[in-house]
Amino acid sequence: MSPSYTSEQRERWHKKTCCRCGRHGWFAACWPDGYVCRTCHDKALRVRGCCPDCGTDRALPGLRPGEGTPVCPPCAGFTVSYECSRCGFEGKLHGRRLCTRCTFADKLAELLDDGSGRTRPELVPLADSLLAMDSPLSGLTWLYMRKGRTGSADDLLRRLGRGDIQLTHEAFHTLQPWRAAAHLRELLMDCGILPAIDKQICLFERWLVSHLATITDPEHAQVVRRFATGEVLARLRTRAERNPVTPASRRFAGDQVKHATAFLDWLTDHGITLATCRQADIDAWRVEHNEHARNCIRGFLLWCMTSKLSRRFQLPVAATRRASPITQHERVNLLGRLLTDHGLPLRTRIAGTIVLLYAQPLSRVVRLTIDDVTNEDGLVLLRLGDPPSPVPEPAAGLLLHWIDNRDNMNTATNRDSRWLFPGRRAGQPMHPDTLAALINDLGIPTVAGRTAAIRQHVLEMPAPVVAEALGYHHVTTARIASEAGDTWSRYATGEHLRSPSGWTPRKTRDR
Repeated sequence: MSPSYTSEQRERWHKKTCCRCGRHGWFAACWPDGYVCRTCHDKALRVRGCCPDCGTDRALPGLRPGEGTPVCPPCAGFTVSYECSRCGFEGKLHGRRLCTRCTFADKLAELLDDGSGRTRPELVPLADSLLAMDSPLSGLTWLYMRKGRTGSADDLLRRLGRGDIQLTHEAFHTLQPWRAAAHLRELLMDCGILPAIDKQICLFERWLVSHLATITDPEHAQVVRRFATGEVLARLRTRAERNPVTPASRRFAGDQVKHATAFLDWLTDHGITLATCRQADIDAWRVEHNEHARNCIRGFLLWCMTSKLSRRFQLPVAATRRASPITQHERVNLLGRLLTDHGLPLRTRIAGTIVLLYAQPLSRVVRLTIDDVTNEDGLVLLRLGDPPSPVPEPAAGLLLHWIDNRDNMNTATNRDSRWLFPGRRAGQPMHPDTLAALINDLGIPTVAGRTAAIRQHVLEMPAPVVAEALGYHHVTTARIASEAGDTWSRYATGEHLRSPSGWTPRKTRDR
């Protein structure tokens, strides 16, 4: 926030012009080369390196006259010192002439104080993790966002320090706003303060608490709670033991619970209960609802029959629809654009290339780590299945360059992240929907492009080989191959480069 100045000071300072950017406005200091606005002042103090004049490694806010080369304050003729009064670090100073990191440390100590003048012992790992971030200014900005409001970062940390919020996952289910609470919970899991739980399961549990609170009928609430916790949530947890739960799976689980609630309300409106529901009632409900609702309610009806809450029903097989693939010519053109257009964001180019080249859904792309990329004697491999898939040039060079210049690496959430596409949440990769939006904004259809890629692969190679190399199930690739009309159904395994023993070529008229 801007400091409080008198109207006379404001009038006089607005007439000044920044010597760095040339704009009128508030100036932060008068340096040897002239008045400097607050933006240029803070930007200059972030420049660090070896001073070309004195050879010292420090902040380089000054500019050498005529050349514009950054130099240190003494060499630029500065009369003011920018050294922290506590640690001696040179940079932007805050209150009491403290640097950003020392100011951040004092603010954290204040918020996490348990009332005894020291940080709550259980929260020491959280404080250490936050203070270790490469950009303490990001942490300080996070603390001042929505400062003083209920549910802001400083409010949640202060309540944690006092013990008003228990260090359990259940305590975070009802905290609002839920995004700020979810971010703090992920920080606590990343520090080992809370046990690690799949992010999507955390989101589903938080949503379930609020959804159950909206059900007014006690009997309906009991049935929905039993279905959600004993069936839907149990399936999610079982899936999380094998692979991370995808956002799409979590959304479908939520839709199952919501449609189960709506179905019970529909029965009540028609004077029917689960026990008295008949096949004709099920058919009538299906006629009134769309295909997505029918697929969502199928799991609830099966659970009701298994739990003896209803009679037996005949339910049709769930229908699935697939996106129409783009043509091979369109796919190749899109790949060429991603690999050659250097004006596009590098992150989007890499993600789109993996989708179009290896037919990977974005839910898998975001779970890739830098350990899945290997460089063996100039041959770059990407581990999608077994064996790893070779990455051709120029995609290989772009991939290696991206690994060294990944985004979202300067905060406490991901400073040591191994994700190929780090997210903003602690220990989490990018959200696949966020990455999909970035790719789609370039005019690249992710689903249709992936469908075209996998169809082309099964046309060029046997379906089992594609399944192993790209991490697909062999049944999936076999079905795609059958739909694509490939000729590998009669492909014989074995060595095809050598002639069978005892075989001799038959002579023709020309020989």
